Amino acid sequence: MSALKHAMTDYLDLRHSLGHALSDVGRLLPSFVSYLDERGLGVVTVHAAVEWAQMGNGTSGVPRRMTAARGFARYLAGIDENTEVPPLGLTPNRQRWRQPFIYTPNDIQALMSRAHTSIASPLRAATYETLIGLLASTGMRVGEAIKLDRSDIDWERAVLLIRESKFGKSRLVPVHPNVLQALTEYAEVRNELQPLPKEPSFFTSLTRNRLCYAVVSETFRRLVDEVGVGADAPSPPRLHDLRHTFAVQTLLDWYRSDVDIQAKMPSLSTYLGHREPASTYWYLSAAPELLALAAARQHQTWSAERS
Repeated sequence: MSALKHAMTDYLDLRHSLGHALSDVGRLLPSFVSYLDERGLGVVTVHAAVEWAQMGNGTSGVPRRMTAARGFARYLAGIDENTEVPPLGLTPNRQRWRQPFIYTPNDIQALMSRAHTSIASPLRAATYETLIGLLASTGMRVGEAIKLDRSDIDWERAVLLIRESKFGKSRLVPVHPNVLQALTEYAEVRNELQPLPKEPSFFTSLTRNRLCYAVVSETFRRLVDEVGVGADAPSPPRLHDLRHTFAVQTLLDWYRSDVDIQAKMPSLSTYLGHREPASTYWYLSAAPELLALAAARQHQTWSAERS
């Protein structure tokens, strides 16, 4: 193993110990280090980082590769003074903000009904109907729902344990009694139709394994197309937009109820598993109605302060 590969392993271990998600970095850095080793480079150079980054695909591929290379170079700079740290701005970052699709209650009900009636397998039908309902009613990330194990549900307290999700954090998610009832009914169907699973996952596939994200995403896309949800939307509705919808709807309900948003925001941030409340405030711009209510509330505050 080369010195760079040793350094890369130490760097990834360090980042992981600090709670960083390593999805992009962990996937990209081995390729970068191999690129350097193949060219006999024992150190990161700006030229090599740019060349390797330009091998990325799509509008986000190049900047993501450069970000991974730059972070590793900063780490190496503290070990080897010959390391060149690529400055910002070397590669264009054309990533654009994508307007989330906000589902209506009718949209969600239509998708759940379609899953129930159109999927031939009773187990798969129950799985996707329940999964969509869970995501819509809790704002969980789809990866968190897939990772949910049977032992992660506290049936007495109606609480879900989300284990080591994004940023390496775990959290408790209380659910409404109706949600708990839906989970109970699914568990009964699952136990009857799939009594011998290979894994402890709450949601089980026909192969007795944990659900696969790619299959879940493809199935959801098919249901959306069949129902016609968001057919005229600028961007096609996504599975992750169920999470956006939950956050936006929660904020809308709070504004309409004249709740102190600033006092409640940390609670919503914790419930959603955000690293900081600033990430939750992003949802204020996700829906025109929500933005209008926020602006009106701010105007009222300013008027009260001036009077």
